[in-house]
Amino acid sequence: MAGRTVWYPGHMAKGSRELRELIKQLDVLIEIRDARAPELSASPQAKELEKMRPLWTVLSRRDLADEEITRAWVTHYRDQGRKTWAFSLLQDPLGPLKKELASLAPPHRGVRLAVMGIPNVGKSQLLNRIMGKHAAKVGALPGVTRGVSWFSSKDGMIVVDSPGILDPKSDPQVHRMLAWLGSSRSDVVGSFEILGAELLAFLRSRDLWHLVEATWGELPDPMDSEEDDLSRLGRRLGCLRKGGVVDRGNAGKRLLDGFSRGKLGRISLESPDSPALP
Repeated sequence: MAGRTVWYPGHMAKGSRELRELIKQLDVLIEIRDARAPELSASPQAKELEKMRPLWTVLSRRDLADEEITRAWVTHYRDQGRKTWAFSLLQDPLGPLKKELASLAPPHRGVRLAVMGIPNVGKSQLLNRIMGKHAAKVGALPGVTRGVSWFSSKDGMIVVDSPGILDPKSDPQVHRMLAWLGSSRSDVVGSFEILGAELLAFLRSRDLWHLVEATWGELPDPMDSEEDDLSRLGRRLGCLRKGGVVDRGNAGKRLLDGFSRGKLGRISLESPDSPALP
């Protein structure tokens, strides 16, 4: 059975209010987006807050996205006048970003910034890297950080971490696609079966089906089987109930887990000239 169409727990609304209230105390905002889907993963607050303070963009998970497409996104945003970088937050050096931040500090204090974005795009990872220590809790599940928290570094930099915030008014399909990336709750916005079937259909439509078969082996051609893609994949993965019936929910979960962690290879869901949604 499908769940709700969007995931928007109470702490997101509270965090959104708190971030708007403290904006005047900040020098710059850093918005984290997933390099695999920079527009889908845009913060719903970005356009509003950008009018009040400079907003820079960091595309996280560079190592999971198509390299050429990621370069195109960086160029696209820079052409719009926005400072933009793409990083693998677990391994890439952040020297260029830190240098730009240091240049903003007024003579009497360290620079003040906020790290913002939707759930599970790497906000706390970036905060930890900027601060040079593990100053925020990092977890694999969306929505780990609750409420707005301040952190201070040895060089006087002040950083605000805020909870991941989604747009409750966006198209339900956006929330389901964000669930593919691990940024929305798969068990809330749909079902593993629905999300898995939609992801496979999307990969076929973008000529990326070969990555599915490169990961899990060649599957029977749809013309040679009465089963759809998710059932055929589930059978290959051994997701079976008694009597050989495919457990489509388990198959969808296995697919989503693999996709969100990059098991299928470097995939971008959208490019500047080809949005994920029509």
